[in-house]
Amino acid sequence: MPVPPDRVTPGSAARSPFEYAIVRVIPRVERGEAFNAGIVLMCRPRRYLGARTLLDASLLAAMAPECDAEAVRDHLRSIERVAAGDPDAGPIARLSMPERFHWLVSPSSTIIAASVVHTGLTADPAATLDHLFRTLVER
Repeated sequence: MPVPPDRVTPGSAARSPFEYAIVRVIPRVERGEAFNAGIVLMCRPRRYLGARTLLDASLLAAMAPECDAEAVRDHLRSIERVAAGDPDAGPIARLSMPERFHWLVSPSSTIIAASVVHTGLTADPAATLDHLFRTLVER
């Protein structure tokens, strides 16, 4: 079994602190039921901000058949675009990297919301984002 990228092994590169939040879809906010749909990760020392999202449309349909999956998917894509600093993603995407991260993970009571922010250490932020996405989002 491969060692997760946020674990150090002898001789590995120096690790840097990172912060991440899980992006959750809460199709019926009043019920509070949610499922994981993405990860937003920032590593300031390595000047990295990334996001990956994936909508489980069948789970969304089971939880809230009236919910528009394509609209939710579009909102999830916008999270990735803002994290990437896509100039066509609006004014938030033009903010500094830390400002974009904190905007993306700020508390909200909408259909898409971020978890609390978690921390860790990594030698490779992109690989850590992939690892977290595989273990916390993909099924």
